[in-house]
Amino acid sequence: MATYVPRTINTLHISLSSDLQELLERLAQNNHDHWAQKRIDEGWSYGVRRDDSNKQHPDLVPFNQLSESEKDYDRKTVVEVLKAIIALGYEVRKVQ
Repeated sequence: MATYVPRTINTLHISLSSDLQELLERLAQNNHDHWAQKRIDEGWSYGVRRDDSNKQHPDLVPFNQLSESEKDYDRKTVVEVLKAIIALGYEVRKVQ
């Protein structure tokens, strides 16, 4: 079996403009909400500690109640998506 070698889009040369920060935060919240909804649909609920056998998870809370490290996890995912979109030649801008 061949070894999997991930081939990510090179985004090292991309930096996000400050006007994308509001979008970044909203998309990070949406990313968390999407993850949470999927877990809830699978029967998971909030628990102080993660417990896979009882389907409990401490991050099943609104985005604004997450620790900064958990919020940063969602932000990093979104940042890489936005950078990849720009690296592929697309523009991300708010329509007035």
